[in-house]
Amino acid sequence: MDLGLEGKGALVTGGSRGLGRATALTLADEGCNIAIAGRTAETLATTADEIRAKHVDVHTIVADVTVPEDVDRMVSAAAAALGRLDVVIANAGGSQPGGLLDASDDDWQATLDINLMHAVRTIRASVPHMRENGGGSIVIVSSISGLVPAVPAQYGVAKAAQVFLAGALSLELAQYNIRVNCVAPGSTMFEGGGWATRMDEQSDQMEEFITSQFPHKRLGTAPEIADAITFLCSPRSSWIVGAALRVDGGQQNPGLWSAAQMPGPEMDASE
Repeated sequence: MDLGLEGKGALVTGGSRGLGRATALTLADEGCNIAIAGRTAETLATTADEIRAKHVDVHTIVADVTVPEDVDRMVSAAAAALGRLDVVIANAGGSQPGGLLDASDDDWQATLDINLMHAVRTIRASVPHMRENGGGSIVIVSSISGLVPAVPAQYGVAKAAQVFLAGALSLELAQYNIRVNCVAPGSTMFEGGGWATRMDEQSDQMEEFITSQFPHKRLGTAPEIADAITFLCSPRSSWIVGAALRVDGGQQNPGLWSAAQMPGPEMDASE
């Protein structure tokens, strides 16, 4: 199926690893020119080489999406390098660890900044560029933890806020022919991610978790999530607006993996 994305310009935050990397590669397979943003030049360069091998233009932007000035610079640089901005994937995310009694106000604020506020700022900076092209598509990467209560609470609260944000902005930005949706991935395995670490360090608990929580007895993969994101970006999904698409393999309850068991996810990539 031709998704109608060839020649479009796409920005992916947290684009050097995990879901961001997989999404950038999948968009490139559809002919998109890509700008990927992240905090580490080396991993951006490695991913850019993979994207470039698909014969599309690719640009890397070193930016910390928790810094407002960096977000404005990131979006401007992406639009300038690509010559247009049609697709925006607000993917960067993560959480500071700790339950209610252990997590400080700063931990909560950091989690809100990397998830909710990064998406708000990225979208706000992108809209003027998308309007110039007559519209576009925005996908926010939320989580099943934003739909089903789970610990730590600060992560789920931030992800739930992203779901609401997508719905609200889909109404506000429709006047500019900009669609906004979000995906809510379940637990997803990728190299260097939190679940891969847990599998190495707590294999017995992980096997029990997988067996009890997933009908198909496995975690999701980054390309599976990326396929759903790419479809939502495309004109083929033109009548999907303000949706929160679960891509979780039927996962039952992410909260069963407790805060005590869960090391804090890294702050530069969504799981």
